[in-house]
Amino acid sequence: MDLRGTTAEWPGELIRLAPGEAIPNSPLPVLYYPGGLAPDLRTPSACQALFARNGWGGAWLDGIFDYWHFHVAGHEVLGCVAGAARVGLGGEDGVALEFSAGDVLVLPAGTGHRRLGEPTENFAVIGAYPPGQNGTITRPHEIDRATAEAAIAKLALPPADPLAGPEGSLLPAWKGA
Repeated sequence: MDLRGTTAEWPGELIRLAPGEAIPNSPLPVLYYPGGLAPDLRTPSACQALFARNGWGGAWLDGIFDYWHFHVAGHEVLGCVAGAARVGLGGEDGVALEFSAGDVLVLPAGTGHRRLGEPTENFAVIGAYPPGQNGTITRPHEIDRATAEAAIAKLALPPADPLAGPEGSLLPAWKGA
């Protein structure tokens, strides 16, 4: 097994996003692991099993919505298992990146995200959440920012990195933020 993305030695990239008027984002950075899933983990069942082994559950298989949304009830991991799409993070003034097979994003609660444009035909993503959290969707302007930030502040940090468990990059990155 290729251990890329499954050890703390491969930290990925941190993306910091400023809060917006209608999207709270988070003071915690997004973790972006380009190529973080080894080739043998790029199937729905293998990716879901990896996330589950590291305590991330409630998994689903789909794409990414083409409208801005965020979650106030949970942090979210997205693992691309096939295809590619351009993904926006943080809102209209945020960042855009190519998200393709093998890439992983860990989004702290409140992070605005959406698919930009059409994905490849086979685009597939596994999403999951820490224990007791979920991906209830909130669109901009459905909740005022202060209420969203108060709900997000009550969420516990995940017990482990979805790729590497307790020894992974997530906890040091988020505890140091």
